[in-house]
Amino acid sequence: MPKRGYHHGNLREALITAALELIEQRGPTGFTLSEAAKTAGVTPAAVYRHFAGREDLIAEIARQGYAIFADLLDYAYAGGQPSALSAFSATGRAYLAFARKYPGHYIAMFESGISIQRTPELNAVATRALGVLEKAAVQLSEHIPAEKRPPPQMFSAHIWAMSHGVVELFARGSPGTRSPFPPEDLLETGIGIYLRGLGLIPPD
Repeated sequence: MPKRGYHHGNLREALITAALELIEQRGPTGFTLSEAAKTAGVTPAAVYRHFAGREDLIAEIARQGYAIFADLLDYAYAGGQPSALSAFSATGRAYLAFARKYPGHYIAMFESGISIQRTPELNAVATRALGVLEKAAVQLSEHIPAEKRPPPQMFSAHIWAMSHGVVELFARGSPGTRSPFPPEDLLETGIGIYLRGLGLIPPD
């Protein structure tokens, strides 16, 4: 049987796919580069044609993950339609959907210890993802006088943190953390309470 990826000229992607499997099974530090090579069906020496070490491989997975993540957030935001509030809420739901559909990428991005400053490419795509939330925050606060307007970077970061917390506690099947409410409902109501507290949307 031909070695997966190698003879098809797709060694790099074969290694990434193998590493994603291992990350999901064992976590970002639970495997070696040699194990990733074995899972991909190539020799350990072949790995070094593309990656200097395990951290470089995980960083590339994180970069790909942020690219997918940014695209999903941007698609969910949909240019602020049909309303700024619904678009903002949609980005939160997209966060949950990403964590569920791409667990290996999510772990590489947020649980591997890899800094987004590791490479310019990783930093650029991570910044693009946060930029979607900041853009939504700017639109939500346009009606507030400038002197009373909260910094969009602040409350977009708060929404990011809230979304991340719901994912970690209630959307990834962590033992002992089952919620009596769907994670989507928790996040949507939490966002609503937060935005009303800032005066960005009127009370019910």
